[in-house]
Amino acid sequence: MPLTSLAQKLAERTLALVDIASPSREEGLLHAYVTESVGLPKVYDDGESVVYATGNGKPLVLLAGHTDTVPAQGNFPGRMDETHVHGLGATDMKAGLAVMIELAAWAAEADLAYDLGLLFFPRQELGPADNPLPGVFAAVPLIDTAELVVCLEPTDNTLQLGCLGNLNARVVFHGKSAHSARPWLGVNAIRLALEGLAGVLELEPHDVEVEGLTFREVLSVTKINGGIATNVIPAEVECILNFRYAPTRTPAEAEARVRELVGHELEITQNSPAAHVALGSPAVERLRVSGGFEVQPKQAWTNVSDFAARGLDAVNLGPGATHYAHTVDERVEIADLVRTYEALQQFLAASVG
Repeated sequence: MPLTSLAQKLAERTLALVDIASPSREEGLLHAYVTESVGLPKVYDDGESVVYATGNGKPLVLLAGHTDTVPAQGNFPGRMDETHVHGLGATDMKAGLAVMIELAAWAAEADLAYDLGLLFFPRQELGPADNPLPGVFAAVPLIDTAELVVCLEPTDNTLQLGCLGNLNARVVFHGKSAHSARPWLGVNAIRLALEGLAGVLELEPHDVEVEGLTFREVLSVTKINGGIATNVIPAEVECILNFRYAPTRTPAEAEARVRELVGHELEITQNSPAAHVALGSPAVERLRVSGGFEVQPKQAWTNVSDFAARGLDAVNLGPGATHYAHTVDERVEIADLVRTYEALQQFLAASVG
């Protein structure tokens, strides 16, 4: 079945973005493409992040998307068939960027109910130390006026509210080294680690309901390192713990909970807060109706947390398929591109119903 002109346009835009390599810290070519493609007034550009916004004195809706991808897995460049765009970043999240760019072209000529802002930023696939958003917030006070922020992360066209907090902790168990032929002369740090973390390893997921949405808290041991040789009883074992916590907890409360569960001295190495569930926002409800979207909790951490920390209502909504994110066979369905675009178009024009 032939594609409609809108579907063709969105698919070709997505493929063009996929075919621009932009692994984390190498987003320069994609930044240049964005600045050449978006015709709305530019309010900020530091050579990496760029912000656009119309200025008609109306409530601001900000669309946000990251320009980087994970490293290629033999899936670059991309390709397109009758139903999908395939290739690195297709679902996470160049499909979302394509929707943003095409909406900007439409908004330049349309009569909108909102001012439209667009934020493109790099290095999302890296850790908090590489997050450029705090600097953008400091330079662009306009962002803090947004009535709603939509992060176009892959959500399978569901409206995903809030997000889990993400805490990493380092715990070290100290024993005493010895020859492996005479282990009774030492204290095996691996045994201490297994005993010390037994409660964590056996811990069941904890469901937390927020505004009718169920977030699942989980504490996991994600890395373990110890031992120096096959014939030495190890004197030290290092473990990394990851705690995904519900929006009902503050970062300080999450840290206290991990210390309580572990019962051992530990170092908090990262603690990114959860985001509140903006279910009471009239703008969120209008967006939900515009696409007939199912509402779900965000069982992960995303940059909605950065916006929520500033008191803004932020949601995740994108055409990408979550189960294809970061996979070798990454792809996005063209029909999903159209659905996201048309829903946001109706929402921005206040033409719902």
